Amino acid sequence: MKYKVHRFPLKMTKDQERLEEFLNNLRGEVVSITPNVAPVMFSLHAHVDFLLIVEKVA
Repeated sequence: MKYKVHRFPLKMTKDQERLEEFLNNLRGEVVSITPNVAPVMFSLHAHVDFLLIVEKVA
């Protein structure tokens, strides 16, 4: 088995269609999607900078 890791930068409020298109165009099987959650300075909030998407390829 071989795996490929994709880094997908996004803004959670804007990129739903772009992410959907990216996932539908993958040739292999998606094994996991891991968000990179970063804190916002001087705030109790956090945001997602990018996703790591692991794809199993043949």
